[in-house]
Amino acid sequence: MASGLKMDEETALEMVKKGATLLLLNVPQFTLFGVDTQVFSVGPNFMGIKMVPPGPHFIYYCAANKEGKEFSPTVGFFIIAHPSEVIVREWHQQEERLAKISEEEEARYFEAVKRFEFDHHLGPYALDHFGEWKQLSSYITKDTIERIEPIGGEISTVYESGLIDKTPRTSMEKRLVEQLRDSKFATSTAEKSQKQGCYYTDIPHVVKHKDISSEELTSLNLDKTKLLEAILMKDFRGDEDLLLGELQFSFIAFMMGQSLEAFLQWKTLLSLLFSCTEAPLRTRSQLFIKFIGVLYYQLKHGFRKGENNKGNSLEKGSSLFLDDAWFSKDIFLFHLCKEFFPLVLEAQVVDGDLLQWTRKLKGLLERVLGWEFQFNAVDAMDDEEDDEFAPVVVLPNDAIPSEDRAS
Repeated sequence: MASGLKMDEETALEMVKKGATLLLLNVPQFTLFGVDTQVFSVGPNFMGIKMVPPGPHFIYYCAANKEGKEFSPTVGFFIIAHPSEVIVREWHQQEERLAKISEEEEARYFEAVKRFEFDHHLGPYALDHFGEWKQLSSYITKDTIERIEPIGGEISTVYESGLIDKTPRTSMEKRLVEQLRDSKFATSTAEKSQKQGCYYTDIPHVVKHKDISSEELTSLNLDKTKLLEAILMKDFRGDEDLLLGELQFSFIAFMMGQSLEAFLQWKTLLSLLFSCTEAPLRTRSQLFIKFIGVLYYQLKHGFRKGENNKGNSLEKGSSLFLDDAWFSKDIFLFHLCKEFFPLVLEAQVVDGDLLQWTRKLKGLLERVLGWEFQFNAVDAMDDEEDDEFAPVVVLPNDAIPSEDRAS
């Protein structure tokens, strides 16, 4: 399957007319700048991006020194782009950040952009990457962003100094904490440590209840379906897609924005969902079909090869965004998947779409990371018809695109 979305000339021309423009004033040369899945180093004539498709986007950047060899921590923020909109940010030299300008100035720049005065200084949004971005942000809405984003909208490790006291549990967490403690970041952290972080949903790691027996309490912690239901009702108004939007928001802020807070929330959401046994097979099968699809595309993109590597195949140890910590079985994700995969793959009755997406995720992890999951699952389609112990599969609802169906 192609990772991007190819557009013909007519569609591309339409995007020039209807796409938004991100106008960035006075950004220093060598600044690392990213929009969605695209990252590059700023040149001397750079003033922004044109042809930005309408919808949610994540903008992130790292200020560089004069030689372009050392970089400040990543700062990122979400935007909702509207057709033909011009979004203007100006570089604040003293704070090394992009700041908003007045409405009067923005109106003036809007007219200048529409007269194509900046056109030669604007790089086009790489439309062949848009399909990949849509896979990563499909559940993120304006409501998602406004509910979670911090005051001022900026997401960065420099605002997360309070998290360094938390005990790291993985190599990834340790590495992000070391970044916070790095002397290069210390000044920024000290100056801005009072700034509020994101407003993520509070999810308890352990279910506590005074009025039930220890056996019942143990059961609630082994299967967190009831906790999931309570959180869906209380924090997401029963809307599964809002929870998935937060999962995507936290992953993007973690992977592209290098936010420790976002990583911890993403990990917490994965732990909650993977710790449910009744929900995926009975009460919330559709949620888990969507959830496994979201996670599949997150990891598929996270393990994507760098731009200098040719071809579409994924190879072990080659990643553009995720570091070597992900290639160890010590990571929490391995242990969660090791418990979850047999739950679905060995179930007597299972939704067909959930079964296919689980197989796809398992195959991705085995192929890219070399992980091996040891259990007695019958997960070869050719063998299922003759095996009396094979899962009873509910007929699929065409939820999986044809190009993404397991072969």
